[in-house]
Amino acid sequence: MRWFSRGPDRSDEVVPSPNIWYHQQVYDVENRAQDTDGEIWRVLREECGWTGRDVLDIGCGDGYHLPVFARDARSVLGIEPHPPLARDAERRVRDLGNVRIRLGRAQLLPVDDASVDVVHARTAYFFGPGCEPGLREAERVLRPGGSIVIVDLDVTSEPYGGWMRADLPHYDPPAVERFFAAQGFGCRRVRTRWRFADFAAAESVLKIEFSAKVARQAIADTRRLNPESGEVTLPVGYRVHCRVKPTGLVLPGHSAASPDSSDSSGSSTSPRIE
Repeated sequence: MRWFSRGPDRSDEVVPSPNIWYHQQVYDVENRAQDTDGEIWRVLREECGWTGRDVLDIGCGDGYHLPVFARDARSVLGIEPHPPLARDAERRVRDLGNVRIRLGRAQLLPVDDASVDVVHARTAYFFGPGCEPGLREAERVLRPGGSIVIVDLDVTSEPYGGWMRADLPHYDPPAVERFFAAQGFGCRRVRTRWRFADFAAAESVLKIEFSAKVARQAIADTRRLNPESGEVTLPVGYRVHCRVKPTGLVLPGHSAASPDSSDSSGSSTSPRIE
């Protein structure tokens, strides 16, 4: 995904996601290509199974992942800040009786206190320092014993992570991982494969995810990895961060009681998906 660094505090704003906001058809190609072996879904089920439970998906986009949750969940609520995407999500799930869509943002969720069992966010908003308002909201809406699970790209994993680092040279992967660990999250690294029907599909996705210069390098590297015509595959790594809300008394200073970073400057170099 194409990322940028945050400068001054903009924690109350919705940061546009130009890949899916402005290239939705190509982004759909990307969604269908990702995690072709279902490794992320396997890890999610191990970390926070949602059968018979209430699921909240923050930054659900056009609702691509909602039907998977809906197969087993009691209810699914997708939150999306961009009205055109929210409307497309509603169309996608209109025949699923246990799924609803609401306009909203991670920093101010239109959700009741202690009303969901699983909060899920996939490559949306939660990228490290700067996402504390969203973490507080996620904690608010979770029931005791519920889980917040954040799926993000692993910037240390090659080759995709190298292209990302080239676009964001000041991004510090160890610092981001320390941030989530300090907030009480575990981390599991997941190796996946993206699979495209042909090279043209892969090229179209790389062009919306990276700057022009880095996209050219990514396209050349991908061609070297796939010298034959036909399907194109890419190894892409992810991190799955998970935290469970305590069911008993939470002592002051515990990460679940006060999920603020020690950095109160309001600035962040955390990446943001465009």
